[in-house]
Amino acid sequence: MDLISIVVPCYNEEESMPQFYKEVTKVLKTMSVEHEIIFVDDGSKDKTLAVAKKLHELDSRVRYISFSRNFGKEAGMLAGLEAAKGDYVAVMDADLQDPPSLLPDMYEAVTTGGYDCAATRRTTRKGEPPIRSFFAKLFYKIINRISDADIVDGARDFRLMRRKMVDAVLSMKEYNRFSKGIFGWVGFKTKWLEYVNVERVAGQTKWSFWKLFKYSMEGIMAFSTTPLYITSAMGFFVCLVSFVLACFYAIKALIFGDPAAGFPTMVCIMLFLGGIQLVGIGVVGMYLSKTYLETKHRPIYIVRETEDDE
Repeated sequence: MDLISIVVPCYNEEESMPQFYKEVTKVLKTMSVEHEIIFVDDGSKDKTLAVAKKLHELDSRVRYISFSRNFGKEAGMLAGLEAAKGDYVAVMDADLQDPPSLLPDMYEAVTTGGYDCAATRRTTRKGEPPIRSFFAKLFYKIINRISDADIVDGARDFRLMRRKMVDAVLSMKEYNRFSKGIFGWVGFKTKWLEYVNVERVAGQTKWSFWKLFKYSMEGIMAFSTTPLYITSAMGFFVCLVSFVLACFYAIKALIFGDPAAGFPTMVCIMLFLGGIQLVGIGVVGMYLSKTYLETKHRPIYIVRETEDDE
């Protein structure tokens, strides 16, 4: 039978993990497949690792990876994908916001439907603050216009992939990872399954507005150089406006003898130009910082222990 690997990045999910295990195994029992569940403890500060160890004792098909510290969800997903042995690999959250009931339909899509990947997207954002929903939709519109990554609005990390697609994702070794973009960039035929947003079964979300904003900037920087072109265009526009104004005031002084605008005008122009320069330097600096981190060749994560260490 086919082997399905379920990769579950976890950060302080001790309350959710037992319920997740119960629901997922219940669904997998209805499918004619073998399975393994890989919990990736991303440097949790609660008893996430202890729960993973207990589940491993109860069921040998449960595996776990524990990081030496918190490296982020992207590192957790990568570690799980690298450790997965399955013919098909699924990525899921432990909070049950990714409904396990969709797994049979996803498996059917990649085995008999001619698809390489079955992915999910939320049709609603019920339960989220309106401001977060607005900026999330805006982000998807922007990144799809300025990059080659095909990212569907409302897309989740919850997906089931063939081994060939998993290997393609793992071949991308960049340090600054944005998996939603990577999944879209590698291509492959994907079937999208829609579902209504589900509340967390336990615990609280780890994603604040600021963290989501930083994550969106990571995605834009990872898959588009358009901000650099925009900065250059802004610089050219400001130079053009400055030249036109200089000509205007020179002609005005020659014809009418009026002096150029005084102190307030000078201050406004200087502040405007200074702001443009700082924006440009900031954008270039962000790209340069990404390049700096890539050239250091640091590991994306460090493993502290796994079930093999027992």
